[in-house]
Amino acid sequence: MALRIPRRLCCVGVLARTGRAREGADTLVLKRAFTAPDPGLLRLRSACRAVLGIGAAVALCGLVGHSLVAAILGGLAALLALFTVLDPTVRGQAVTTALLPAVGLPVLALAAVLHDQPLVRDLAFLAVTGAGVYARRWGPRGHSLGVFAFMMFFAAQFLHARTGQLPELGAAVLLSLCASSAVRFGVWCYERRLPPFPAPPAPLELTGLARTTTRQAVQATAGAAFALALGQVLSQERWYWAVGATWWVFVNTTSRGETLVRGFRRFLGTVIGIGLGFVLAVPLHTEPVAAAVIIAVCVFGIFYTAAVSYTWMMLAVTVMASMLYGLLGVLDPALLALRVAETAVGALGAVLAVLLVLPVTTHAVTDGWIQRALRCVHACTAEAAARLRGVPGADPAPRVAELEVLLGRVRLSLAPLLHPLNPLMARKERARRVLALLDDCAREVRGLAAVAADTEASHDDRLAAACWRVEAAVEALTTPGAEAGRGGDTAAAPHTGVAGVVEGALAHVHGLEQALVELAEPLQAPGRARLTGG
Repeated sequence: MALRIPRRLCCVGVLARTGRAREGADTLVLKRAFTAPDPGLLRLRSACRAVLGIGAAVALCGLVGHSLVAAILGGLAALLALFTVLDPTVRGQAVTTALLPAVGLPVLALAAVLHDQPLVRDLAFLAVTGAGVYARRWGPRGHSLGVFAFMMFFAAQFLHARTGQLPELGAAVLLSLCASSAVRFGVWCYERRLPPFPAPPAPLELTGLARTTTRQAVQATAGAAFALALGQVLSQERWYWAVGATWWVFVNTTSRGETLVRGFRRFLGTVIGIGLGFVLAVPLHTEPVAAAVIIAVCVFGIFYTAAVSYTWMMLAVTVMASMLYGLLGVLDPALLALRVAETAVGALGAVLAVLLVLPVTTHAVTDGWIQRALRCVHACTAEAAARLRGVPGADPAPRVAELEVLLGRVRLSLAPLLHPLNPLMARKERARRVLALLDDCAREVRGLAAVAADTEASHDDRLAAACWRVEAAVEALTTPGAEAGRGGDTAAAPHTGVAGVVEGALAHVHGLEQALVELAEPLQAPGRARLTGG
C-alpha cells in the first residue's frame, strides 16, 4: 500500500525534488562512466602495487631459472593473490594468502595427473567449480580460496601442465606468492594507513538450496557443464575458455538480471580486447620487451578498472591473454576468433543456468537490498539522535559506512534495469528515481552524522519527534500494512548555546523524511508495475 504522510510534508518542493532526482541519477551514471572517481586513490594504488608485485614475482622466477610456463603460472598466482584476497584486515589478508597454496597446489596436481584422462578431468573440473562457488559461504576468505583453486585447474589446461612439471610449477607458485606478499605486506602496505572499510553485511541465514552459495554452486556447475560440452565441440584444445567465462560471470552476481548484464559485458570486453589483440599482440608478440610492457599495462588496467567497469577489465584480460599466447608461440588470428566464440558459449551457459536452474528474480534481490538500506537509514538516524542527546557510545559513523556498502549493492542489483539495452523504459525511470532518492537519504544521513559529531550533548523534543517519524516512514516502506505516523514537531525550545546545532540536525532529518516520502511512490504505489519484475 502507498505510504501515508502528512500533507505538509508532501506538498513542499515535491516537483523540484522529482526533477532533481532524475537529473541526479543521469549525472551519476555519466560521472561513473566517464570520470570514474577514485577516493583516496585506492584504485591507482592497487593497480601500481599489482604491477610491482607481479613484476617482482615473474622476475624472481626468471632469476632462479624457471621456464616461461612456470613464470607465467607464478605471475598468475601473484595476480590472483593481489586481486582476490580482500579480507577486511591486513592480518586476515596475510592468513588467506598463506592458505592459497594449501588449496591451489593439490588442485594443480590433480589437473596435471588427469590431463590425459578427458572424462575424469572434466568431471573433476566441474567438481572444483561447484566447490569453489560453494566456498563463498565462508566469506571473503572462502571466496579467495575458491577462486584460487578454480584458476589453478584452469591454468593447468591453459599451460598444458604435466606431472613431470609439477615440482617446478609448485616452486614457481610459492616463490611468486612470497614475492607479491613482500610487496603487499612490506614494501607497500597502504591498508595500515587507511581507515577500515566495512565488509558487506552478511546475508540472512538460509538452509539447503535457499542458501545463496548453495544455489549458485548448483547453477555454476550446471552452466559450466553446458559450456564445457559445447566448448569442446568448438575446440578440443581451448574448451576451458568457455568454462572460465561461465565461472567469472557468476562472481559478484546474485540474480538473473545481474548475470545477464555481466555476461553481456564480459562478451563485449572480450570482443573489443580481441580487436586490440589483432593490433597489438599479433605484430608485437615476438618482441619480448614490447610484450612485457603491454602485459604490465594490462595488469594495471585490470586492477584500475575492476571496480568501475567489468567491460574494461575484460578488455585488459583479453589483451594480456593474447600476449601470453604469443609468448608461448601459439598465437594466430584463428585463435583470437576462437576466444570470442568460447567466451560467448561460456556467457550463454551462465545465462541459461540462472534462467533455468533455481532462478532468482532481480526483484527478489533488489527488494531485499533496498529494505536493508532503508533500515540502515533508520539506524543511522537513531545513532545520530542518541549522540546529540549525549548517550555514551552512540556513534553514527559505522552505520553511515555500512549504508554506503548497502547502496553499492542496490546499484549493482539495479544495473540490469539501468542498462542502455533495457527496453522497459518505465521501470528504468523508476529505478533511476529510486537510486537518486536513496542517494538523497545517504547525503542527509551523512550531514546529520557530521552535525552530531561536532556538538555537545543536547536534547530537543523536536529532534526526537522527527527521528520518530523517520522510523515510522521506514517501517511503512519495509513492512506490509504499516503506516507512517502523523506526529508533528513539538514546540520545545533547545537548550541555550546549541540552537544552531539542533536546527541543523532538524534540517537534515526533515530532508531525510522528504526523501522517504517520495520513495513510497516508486516502491509501493498501487496499480503500478513492480519496480524490478523478472
